[in-house]
Amino acid sequence: MSGEWLAVALLGVVGWLWWDALQKRELAMLAVRAVCARAGVQLLDETVALRRMALRRGEDQQMRIYREFAFEYTIDGNDRLPGRARLLGGQMLGVDLIEPA
Repeated sequence: MSGEWLAVALLGVVGWLWWDALQKRELAMLAVRAVCARAGVQLLDETVALRRMALRRGEDQQMRIYREFAFEYTIDGNDRLPGRARLLGGQMLGVDLIEPA
């Protein structure tokens, strides 16, 4: 019987992690759309992709999950430029539009 409880608990943890990942991705999308609109650029593919995930400490010294999402945007429709959105836990750290040098 304890094996069944362990399986249910494991399934619950995996489900929570999946749900949390979807929530953070949506938070990143909202921030990226807002930054692109303010900058007057077009977000390409209307999506962000998780590029990096790690454990980091916040300002309160508590461990949080750091996520970095990548996306592409265009200024004039002729190029694809990279961008990134950074989150620590549920807090947006920033959205960067990386322009060519």
